[in-house]
Amino acid sequence: MIPIIGTLYRAKGVTVLLHSRSLVNRSVISILRTHRFARQIEGEELSVDETLPFLRVLDDLDLGPCKIDLGQLVVAYRADDRGLSVREFTEVVLAEVIGGNKAQSPGPRDVVLYGFGRIGRLVTRLLIEKTGSGNGLNLRAVVVRRGGDGDLAKRASLLRRDSVHGHFNGTIKVDADNDTIIANGNVIKFIYSDDPTTIDYTEYGIDDAILIDNTGKWRDRDGLSQHLRPGIAKVVLTAPGKGDVPNIVHGVNHRDLDLTQRIFSCASCTTNAIVPPLKAMDDEFGITRGHVETVHSFTNDQNLLDNYHKADRRGRSAPFNLVLTETGAASAVAKAMPDFKAKITGNSIRVPTPDVSVAILNLQLERETTKSEVLEYLRQVSLAGPLSRNLDYIAASDVVSSDFIGSRAASIIDANATIVEGDTAILYCWYDNEFGYSSQVVRTVQYISGIEYPTYPRFADRSQDAADVRALAAVEAG
Repeated sequence: MIPIIGTLYRAKGVTVLLHSRSLVNRSVISILRTHRFARQIEGEELSVDETLPFLRVLDDLDLGPCKIDLGQLVVAYRADDRGLSVREFTEVVLAEVIGGNKAQSPGPRDVVLYGFGRIGRLVTRLLIEKTGSGNGLNLRAVVVRRGGDGDLAKRASLLRRDSVHGHFNGTIKVDADNDTIIANGNVIKFIYSDDPTTIDYTEYGIDDAILIDNTGKWRDRDGLSQHLRPGIAKVVLTAPGKGDVPNIVHGVNHRDLDLTQRIFSCASCTTNAIVPPLKAMDDEFGITRGHVETVHSFTNDQNLLDNYHKADRRGRSAPFNLVLTETGAASAVAKAMPDFKAKITGNSIRVPTPDVSVAILNLQLERETTKSEVLEYLRQVSLAGPLSRNLDYIAASDVVSSDFIGSRAASIIDANATIVEGDTAILYCWYDNEFGYSSQVVRTVQYISGIEYPTYPRFADRSQDAADVRALAAVEAG
């Protein structure tokens, strides 16, 4: 399976999924575990004996760039009663992306990172991982302030080894003479500058690029517009945007973007963690008001030891204290969901852990419900539909924060911690405030760049029963 998955990805731009989870660049064990995950959906494990025949057919078809969910193919095939072979069925349901109907890749899109801190380095890892056929996002350059002798080697070392997220998966070489780092064959130019208005990116062969500002130094349109230099087409901020800068939470409002605009924000990690479950709960139960309390790992903005800080409490030692502070995530909800009318308040407690946080949503609902109804609904939302890549769900009773390091979901519902009584629901939502957020950033950039492709089969919605699937398949067959 692994060679076929890799060939489809590199040669055709096809990302193979299994119930919304990518199988690209995964190990044997990871693929087997993902098959076992299907128990949460169908009540039984998927067998590689079922998925491998579909993979072989996909490898043989003239496919264009897209995402194909093997799990959904198998489920739909089980429900189909027309007696079609695996190949015949696959050709019917993927007709939109085969032969003359297939999408054409827009080609590679240059990306520039402005800043190389926690988020910048994780976004770098994700971009390199997704290099694939070369028709996706292409990290060309990183802009930083020079830190002194050995600057490039030190930055390469921080990319190679991470105390939280482990070793970089691959090789990293430093070319100090040319100010470049070569990571898994990707040549990344380091541009040293203190002023974004002085850089002409076309001098480095960069054109029509998306610049990701990881510094948070500028958050309004005027400040971020300084990045719109020759070679830069759009700017994405990895912090909450101010003023009229659109705040994007992938999965919730990214499809509503005016892509003619040039400046966007990915909001905050906490906004990305709370907006998907808020959206899901409001759609089904309605929310009249709510409060969010985040128990958040400390960040670089805090001090290791007590020292001056412009904020009231963040100057106190981060490893020694629970630090009560404010969060702008609650007020940012309105930007991501302008139709959301409920009032949301919020606070945050910074705690002595380096990564992974939990948001506690205390929601007043428009109708009474039960814990079982809420959990089954959220489980289904996490498995299918527009939030399936952003919202995850876990039923294990013994999980702790470190279990979610490296999670790519924006938010993970903790089923066992959930409390529902009448019209009140309290949700505990874990999130890797570094890696999960970085994954959201990359998803948003993919969409803005035009290389986020739809997932097939198109009728893969678990809210439909088998009869609906059969009816839609019959329509597909004409």
